[in-house]
Amino acid sequence: MTTPATTPVTLLALDTSSEGCSAALLVNGQVYERFELAPRGHTRLLMPMVRELLAEQGLAPSDLDALAFACGPGSFTGLRIATGVVQGLAFGLEVPVVPVSSLAAVAAEVCDAQHCSEGDGVAVAFDARMGEVYWGCFRNNHGRPVALAEERVCAPEMVTLAEGPARWHGVGSGWGYQEQIPGGVTAAVEGVDTALVPRARYVALLAASDFLDGKGVPAAKAQPVYLRNTVAWQKLPGR
Repeated sequence: MTTPATTPVTLLALDTSSEGCSAALLVNGQVYERFELAPRGHTRLLMPMVRELLAEQGLAPSDLDALAFACGPGSFTGLRIATGVVQGLAFGLEVPVVPVSSLAAVAAEVCDAQHCSEGDGVAVAFDARMGEVYWGCFRNNHGRPVALAEERVCAPEMVTLAEGPARWHGVGSGWGYQEQIPGGVTAAVEGVDTALVPRARYVALLAASDFLDGKGVPAAKAQPVYLRNTVAWQKLPGR
């Protein structure tokens, strides 16, 4: 996946929406990333990643045009970490924030792969706990994912594929519920990768286009997207 060849953008992207923790810096069309699988290490790792990326490119935070983050759906705690960091930076720097769907970020990595052809569909499922999945359907449009339906949270038995693509790829931890997913859906999917998680690299690439399209928001409006009712999350022990 390549960035738009128009206005150069210097953008910092963050992702802590899953067990992965990552930061990415987009400079002159190139993406530099730090990534680590660390389910309980987001708070410890995120800011050192940011500082390392900026230092390696000889940049100061004031050189950034925009910030981006994977806004969800995903881990409740993880989403709050990225949201808090990106809001704090954006308030101080007075730059816009571009929220990017975590499901779309994973779909973007699949669209960028050689085995995913133009027009293919990508069905992303994250494990939402409580016997449910976060579900999103996308189409590969020149290496970029285009949402074909609203993202939702539902039981695995309730997922459906959007109309259009003749060939589908399944990705995300929610495909661990494959035995509960309707047979018509699993039959249409040619391959499944349950290990892929969102990465800041793809958050940055998707955010660059959105930023140039004027889709950045002020810091106060950079909010996580849970899909599930926030009150329900608050009632869960230990969440």
